[in-house]
Order: sequence, then structure tokens, then C-alpha cells
Amino acid sequence: MEPGGPGPQSLRDLFFAFNRLSMQGFGGVLPVAQRVLVEQLGWMDRAAFVQLMSVGQVLPGPNIVNMAVIYGDRCMGWRGAMAALAGLLLAPLAIVLVLAWMMRWGGTSVHLSGALRGMAVVSAGLIISIAVKSWPTLRRNVMGMPLCMAVAASVVVLVGLLRVPLAYVLNRKSTRLNSSHTDISRMPSSA
Repeated sequence: MEPGGPGPQSLRDLFFAFNRLSMQGFGGVLPVAQRVLVEQLGWMDRAAFVQLMSVGQVLPGPNIVNMAVIYGDRCMGWRGAMAALAGLLLAPLAIVLVLAWMMRWGGTSVHLSGALRGMAVVSAGLIISIAVKSWPTLRRNVMGMPLCMAVAASVVVLVGLLRVPLAYVLNRKSTRLNSSHTDISRMPSSA
């Protein structure tokens, strides 16, 4: 079990909790995960959530998938990991398959294109939401608040304003813009 809460009582609880996360957070599940697991269900406290999120970010693959597997395993072993993963992925998989079918047969639909653009805006808002909610935990970071703010500001400027692809910003080797990458307009677009 995680610190700060009782945790799920059964595999079914675990499955439906992560299923609820996936159905509420189309395009950005982390903020919903924090709200549901920490605030609504009380299965863990905020510090445990941030720790779990940090481990999920270090591992390869989607953060929320890593978090679901780790949390399920910590609570109920490999069966818990599978229940959390299935709860997180089954319903969105069905939705994406239906959307793919719709795009194949009606890809020029103005309504469908507008809905997808709207989801991108919602995703950006959800990312900002989790940053704001994680702020108290960031204050205790070993790097210190000034350095954390400098890193965050530089990422916003590079990606948001200068349109440098996120892969270049986050990859240490790529951030040293050598002579072949000095013209930012020649870099691949992130959009």
C-alpha cells in the first residue's frame, strides 16, 4: 500500500479506478490521476504521488502507464499491475479504434477535426494544472526553487516561443546546437 491512504480493496477496485482515470483524462491523464488517487480516493498522499510520477517519468514509455503498473504491483503484485494497466488501456483503445475508423471514412469532417483541435487545448490545460498542484512538492526539490524555475522558464521559451522541438530541448546531446542545427527554421517542427 502507498503512504497516506488505505489503497484499493480488490483487483476490481484497482481496475475501475484506473478505468475512470482514462475516461476522464483524454489527452492528459496525470492531473486526473492526482485528483482521483490523492484527493478523491485517498489511496496515497501528494508526496507519494509525486514520487510515483517521478519514477514513471524515468522509465521508458508513457508516464501514466508506468505509474499504473508500479502502483498496481505495489498494492497487489503482478495481478494488480495487470488490473491497473487493463483498466487504463482497454476503454481508450476501443475509443481510438473507433476514431481511426471514423477518420478513415470521414477524415475531412469539420466536426471531427475541430474536436481533435479542442482536445489539444484541453491537454495543455491539464499539464498546467498538474504543474500548479505539484508546486508545494517542488519547493522541497534538492535543486532549489531558483534553479527549478530557471529550467522551467528556459523550456517554455525554447519550446513555446522559439519553437525548438521538445526532443532537442530535453536531450542533452541535441541541446548543443552544432553548426548543422544553428538555423532553427531548418529543425523539424514539433507541431
